[in-house]
Amino acid sequence: MRYSNLPDFLARGRDVLAKGPVALIFAEDAVEIDTTLRHHQQLGFKAVVAFMPDAFDLAPDLVESCHRVTLDTLAENAVIDTVNAVIPVADGQWLYYCYNAEYLFHPFCEHRTVGEMLAFHAEERRDAMLTYVIDLYAGDLDRWPDAVSLDDAWLDKAGYYAQAREDPDDGWKPRDRQLDFHGGLRWRFEEHVPWERRKIDRIALFRAKTGLKLREDHTFSDEEYNTYACPWHNNMTAALASFRTAKALRKNPGSRFEIENFRWHNSVPFDWHSRQLLDLGLMEPGQWF
Repeated sequence: MRYSNLPDFLARGRDVLAKGPVALIFAEDAVEIDTTLRHHQQLGFKAVVAFMPDAFDLAPDLVESCHRVTLDTLAENAVIDTVNAVIPVADGQWLYYCYNAEYLFHPFCEHRTVGEMLAFHAEERRDAMLTYVIDLYAGDLDRWPDAVSLDDAWLDKAGYYAQAREDPDDGWKPRDRQLDFHGGLRWRFEEHVPWERRKIDRIALFRAKTGLKLREDHTFSDEEYNTYACPWHNNMTAALASFRTAKALRKNPGSRFEIENFRWHNSVPFDWHSRQLLDLGLMEPGQWF
């Protein structure tokens, strides 16, 4: 199904949002759109909605199986505003959002669907799930100048850390069960990344409810949504394997000609398997075994 714009989707696509989980995927460029959409279909999302300009192409099978919404994804606050417009229409349903060339991995995703995972997460009285954006990058930038290669993908196995998230409205005291996470390319090449974009945490999976708002820093207006765990034990987390930062560093003239290689002594090939991310501590299974 194709929709001419966001209002058209919200008017005619209410049935799409009536049963979750629903994936909202925003294409900022034409890189790996098809593989991104197929990956999330295979995870078991009930519907995959692709927001993209008319100029981008989709493979024939995806034209039939995805819901395409025309959107200028590079317009100011386009993604945040779109997610916030969808939330009240999808009240009560699980939503997920990401960008093209980003691939969600959750614990045991090779044999358990995203719906099964979220059902367990909901039983633990959780309405949101913390995801870590783990930077992927091509190992050979001469061969892959845009830093994107599914066959030659690498990630950092170390260099991740967390800092207390302070509350400016409460004397800058640390917020309960909230942390700012850092690492990957945004940490190693921080001189090329604005400070407000250096965090790698994102609440990519959440249950929509009336009044909920996604903020520009990828946190929500309900502070409990921004916590990494409930008060009584650790919860599951997930990971977003993402080429987005690598792409941006290669597109920016200031960084493109200063960075000859993204690989360093802590780089390892990405196996495209949840086991690797679990072993590296880049996501947690919580009480789900």
